[in-house]
Amino acid sequence: MAIDVILGLQWGDEGKGKIVDYLAEGYDIVARFQGGPNAGHTLKFDEKKFVLHTVPSGIFRPGLINLIGNGVVADPITLAAEIKKLEEAGVDVRSRLLLARKAHLILPTHRYLDAASERAKGKSKIGSTLKGIGPTYMDKTGRNGLRVGDITSSYFEERYRSLKEKHLSLLAIYPEIDFGLAEEEEKWMQSLDILRSLQLADGEYFINQALKEGKRILAEGAQGSMLDIDFGTYPFVTSSNTITAGVCTGLGVAPGKIGEVIGVSKAYCTRVGSGPFPTEQDNEVGERLRQEGGEFGATTGRPRRCGWIDLPQLKYTIMLNGVTQLAITKIDVLNGFDTIQAATAYETDGRLTEELPYDICDLDVRPAYETHRGWKQSLDGVSGYASMPAAAREYLEALEAHLQVPVTMVSTGPERNKLILKGAKAPAV
Repeated sequence: MAIDVILGLQWGDEGKGKIVDYLAEGYDIVARFQGGPNAGHTLKFDEKKFVLHTVPSGIFRPGLINLIGNGVVADPITLAAEIKKLEEAGVDVRSRLLLARKAHLILPTHRYLDAASERAKGKSKIGSTLKGIGPTYMDKTGRNGLRVGDITSSYFEERYRSLKEKHLSLLAIYPEIDFGLAEEEEKWMQSLDILRSLQLADGEYFINQALKEGKRILAEGAQGSMLDIDFGTYPFVTSSNTITAGVCTGLGVAPGKIGEVIGVSKAYCTRVGSGPFPTEQDNEVGERLRQEGGEFGATTGRPRRCGWIDLPQLKYTIMLNGVTQLAITKIDVLNGFDTIQAATAYETDGRLTEELPYDICDLDVRPAYETHRGWKQSLDGVSGYASMPAAAREYLEALEAHLQVPVTMVSTGPERNKLILKGAKAPAV
């Protein structure tokens, strides 16, 4: 058996959670392979809305096992609160949620450092979610982080104090900010009891044994490919590998074990925080996309920057990830537009290119657009691809022609049942 992968192809917020929730029915295990509580995977069904930050999006499918892999960084406070909210909603969590012992822990002082560092950057800030993600990954690569497995050891308190003192000494270089450390630390220590009550696993052995037994596994990514630490718009990126390669290091599996790669993209494009965004519409069009799409961060509530779909950018992330099929989300947001634009190339230094420049953060990059006619009608009640408006089908087929990857799923709304299957190539279920 192979591990199928689902991940975002833009700057995050593509609607991965809904697609994972839909596909999960065809799998035995859903595994998160990177990121942390900076993720906000929104799912809506039975007239209820859920936002998951650390727990995999397969948790709502009865009988399905969910693994938080070693590539994830976990904040015990956030995770404990998330589990409590799910259990209050009647979801069976603890019998079906596994937490990898090698996953790193976010300490209160990681969040303290994150906030102080971002504040000190002023206008040069990255746009951090202030969840402590960056400082935690820094401790991971610096080889002095705390891991989930440490919470059951006799040396835990000593290692915690040592790392806390290191953080406090680093904080001395920044201007003071308001952060209730004592209160946050008390909540953090109390939340460890919830973590200790979970099933802790050696994730790499668990996943590889499951593969040997023929289990069907779906790896779930967080953030988006353009935020990858190596291949994103550096330095305006996250601190982990968000692309397919991160599945191998984030779950402990060999590259040859990767199967289908399902890339998720909005029918337009958004970005949260600072950094380059070639197709951004900082105008009435962008505001209309924001309002129609409800483009406000699921984790931070921040308004998202909005613009037209960027095909050179998508070709780039399709190449990096080895995408085999596409899921296009939020196409319904475009229902009222007379015309729709799609960037097909960039103009920079007097020439056209379809490649992302190395120094995209510093260049004046101007998109060259292709215009598509709008369909000017609601997609509510459309249950099949053939019954979609002709202009909507033309737009999707133009995307396929440019990207050379089949679109197999089209989301027409946030609800679980608003998903159209398209094409001869079936989803990997």
